[in-house]
Amino acid sequence: MTGHHSIIGVPKEIKNNENRVALTPGGAAYLHVQGHRVLMESGAGEGSGFTDQDYLNEGAEVLDQAADVWGQADMIMKVKEPLPEEYGFFRKDLLLFTYLHLAAESRLAEALIKSHVTGVAYETIQMTNGSLPLLTPMSEVAGRMSVQIGAQFLERLNGGRGILLGGVPGVPPADVIILGGGVVGTNAAKMAMGLGANVLIIDRSTDRLRYLDDVFQGRLRTLMSSPYNVASAVKRADLLIGAVLIPGARAPKLVTEQMVQQMKQGSVIVDVAVDQGGTIETIDRVTTHSDPVYVKHGVIHYAVANMPGAVPRTSTMALTNVTLAYASELAGKGLGEAIRVHPELRPGVNTFQGHVTHAAVADALKLPWVELDSLLSGDQDKGT
Repeated sequence: MTGHHSIIGVPKEIKNNENRVALTPGGAAYLHVQGHRVLMESGAGEGSGFTDQDYLNEGAEVLDQAADVWGQADMIMKVKEPLPEEYGFFRKDLLLFTYLHLAAESRLAEALIKSHVTGVAYETIQMTNGSLPLLTPMSEVAGRMSVQIGAQFLERLNGGRGILLGGVPGVPPADVIILGGGVVGTNAAKMAMGLGANVLIIDRSTDRLRYLDDVFQGRLRTLMSSPYNVASAVKRADLLIGAVLIPGARAPKLVTEQMVQQMKQGSVIVDVAVDQGGTIETIDRVTTHSDPVYVKHGVIHYAVANMPGAVPRTSTMALTNVTLAYASELAGKGLGEAIRVHPELRPGVNTFQGHVTHAAVADALKLPWVELDSLLSGDQDKGT
């Protein structure tokens, strides 16, 4: 089914301190030009610095009530997972395109199944090489932010050791230790080295360490992950950044409480993996942007789970860059045809026709898994 025109709705995010929005005015223009109707909830873009007028100028319509946006749309684009007060908007013919993180949200999964919503999750769209294209830009943002935050909390005024990350001539720079050399760790290293810090990345893959050594032309120090190596590096850290992610699973605890006790007074830990349970044993709670740190064993712990929410304008633009093409395909072709053309969308489909269609999600929720294709084949004639 090509040339299919859809109504795309973008409600305002209601999660605490969530200032991102699922679509920029430029994104709205792109979809409008293709013949789709774009319905924005009034004020949806404000936290990211986009006014209702900006959207109107690009051909979108602005509605006052969230209920009208949800009620009229064929497809809803969001940033964060729906909250319980939004479950009442779910209905059978709705496609929901957002970050879902269903493994941690059984109530949401149940609501999607019960209402037969088609739930397509940004975070499980996966290329054949294993990369997660819609998660990558948020990992880049969080990795870069982790250094900027660490630098801030190392200032004496904020309770830190009172050191400048880059030092100055004649005074040594700070030691930044990064656990994990993936997208988050690489971006953290880039920022920390740009500020002149002394940077060490620890990873369990020699291939990855070899690659990083090449890219940073030997200016970055690398170390193979082992309990001994982690313990000795952590002890030396002024700033410790947790950047380990195992897709869909809980993060492994690499840093024990005993290791944290050995750290210098006023040193800082930023654990980017806190939304997956955290890599550091003393990160035992999630903090918020309004109250981001706590002190344990004299060490400052930063444990905010939605770091990109603090720089919403950058994050919204980075997110729309990667979601827009898929939104356009889903709206223009319908689910079945979009998946045929873009197979990486298939693992993105978490719920369909009242079933869980992603094996790992079904496993995490202890629910039966149904192969998506078996459901789609009976559905092709309807063009969904």
